[in-house]
Amino acid sequence: MSENSFDVIVVGSGPGGYVAAIRAAQLGLKTAIVEREHLGGICLNWGCIPTKALLRSAEILDHANHAKSYGLVLEGEMKPDVDAVVDRSRKVSARLNGGVGMLMKKNKISVIWGEAKLTKPGEIKVSKPSKPAVEPQHPQPKNTLGEGNYTAKHILIATGARPRALPGIEPDGELIWTYFEAMKPKKLPKSLVVMGSGAIGIEFASFYLSMGVDVTVVELMDRIMPVEDAEISKFARKALEKRGLNIITGAKVTKVDKHKDAVTAHVETSDGKTQQIKADRLISAVGVQGNIENLGLEELGVKTERGCVVIDGYGRTNVDGLYAIGDVAGPPMLAHKAEHEGVICVEKIAGLENVHPMDPLKVPGCTYCNPQVASVGMTEAKAKEAGHDIRVGRFSFAANGKAIALGEDNGLVKTIFDKNTGELLGAHMVGAEVTELIQGYVVAMGLETTEEELMHTVFPHPTLSEMMKESVLDAYGRTLNS
Repeated sequence: MSENSFDVIVVGSGPGGYVAAIRAAQLGLKTAIVEREHLGGICLNWGCIPTKALLRSAEILDHANHAKSYGLVLEGEMKPDVDAVVDRSRKVSARLNGGVGMLMKKNKISVIWGEAKLTKPGEIKVSKPSKPAVEPQHPQPKNTLGEGNYTAKHILIATGARPRALPGIEPDGELIWTYFEAMKPKKLPKSLVVMGSGAIGIEFASFYLSMGVDVTVVELMDRIMPVEDAEISKFARKALEKRGLNIITGAKVTKVDKHKDAVTAHVETSDGKTQQIKADRLISAVGVQGNIENLGLEELGVKTERGCVVIDGYGRTNVDGLYAIGDVAGPPMLAHKAEHEGVICVEKIAGLENVHPMDPLKVPGCTYCNPQVASVGMTEAKAKEAGHDIRVGRFSFAANGKAIALGEDNGLVKTIFDKNTGELLGAHMVGAEVTELIQGYVVAMGLETTEEELMHTVFPHPTLSEMMKESVLDAYGRTLNS
């Protein structure tokens, strides 16, 4: 096999792409990965990781501002140094970016630097990137290749997604931001409008609120975080509003007037009323769209739908030998979904037995605002729509000893079971550290655990996790601590 010929070529080095490449190498397949900008993709460099670093700074600031409630006296005014906050976030990303390069070297994966385009099935042409990286990256790993033609029996498209722009309200990088600009503000705005209340919008709203910014969220649907269970969404809204967040639901931004150093958002509500909100900046967080352009997909007849590549349960497209994984292959657009999708795809390519398609209902979702929100499986409404006769359990953080000791007693754990079989249909949580707790329910659903087994599982005390068991007990009228 020549230097330019591989068993597997992965286009895109985000979480789905680099994990798929590693798994392919582990299975003995000669593997290469193509990247045009930075190893780790959006998640590592501009999404999941750096935003969590920002939110951690916000969390520390929130705790410092409430030090007296913990019996502590901190001298002087607590205020953010935005340059230092951003610098820490970028350093966290840079460290992990270098780590991906080391993983490529460790697993003997060739890194091809450039922009890939499919020329025919099993072949790509890599050319110089049309635009430079947003920031200087780590030195290229030694196992790198450059421009040229490459062949592979199997090609995986893992090119991710980018922010969606609304006509007439396109981000300009100055007054109207996407998450790129929101992650690296030159200075803190005094006021901010966030358009969209999905995970991205709410996380940035929560971060800037903690930084002392006057934030207003405008959401088209009748509630924030509309993919979440309605009860959890309502709870989160109340908690965020108590912190000072302004929320307008059932409304849309129809246009934005730009001024020298400010914007005016024209907001229209579902009842036809309009209002104008003047702010220093506006963040457009109305979703993302797959990066399917300029890849040669159309020329090869690859089927796409709603801006994403259409695949089966194993990542296969309608073109033999061509696959897609992660955000470019459609929702849920989550890094952990992309990673697992990549593993499934590669293991199927390698011919492993017992490779199963991923069940979207067993993919957890997490929003790292304050309070955090996490969920897996069906919402109460979806469970009823699916025809299930259900039992619902709830347990409040206010009745948990660890939550009270932490000073984090505002939260709720909700579980949904099939009344006839005891199957756990869904779990929904809002409160401190629920993004860590949710995995317990994910494992339970994966193992097809029933309520009986969960009731007889011993949870350590005192922990927040005890609320998970109590919520299960509550669904069957057996709760012990409330």
